Amino acid sequence: MILAYAAALLASAAGIALLDRRFHLAFGRAPRRTATLLGVGIVFFLAWDAVGIWLGVFRHLDSRWATGIMLAPQLPVEELMFVAFLTYLTLVLLGAWRRIPARRDGR
Repeated sequence: MILAYAAALLASAAGIALLDRRFHLAFGRAPRRTATLLGVGIVFFLAWDAVGIWLGVFRHLDSRWATGIMLAPQLPVEELMFVAFLTYLTLVLLGAWRRIPARRDGR
């Protein structure tokens, strides 16, 4: 059970990556731009987390679902994985959203 959350995040990311590959929504469409935006999103959300931790708003609580590996005080490795997944999912959804008008217009 110790890797359950990390495994779920990785499995979900793999599913999103398959959709991206099949429909060319993010990396399949503009790999350099997607990688840049993914990096910016990860840095932004980790900075957000750091501020929240510094203010005492975010606290890590031990869980039997998590690995227990900490990147920094109060910052588990699963948070980095979640932030990367959330950013990638957003980019893929945006790519899908942008394709809707093109389909309606017959392009």
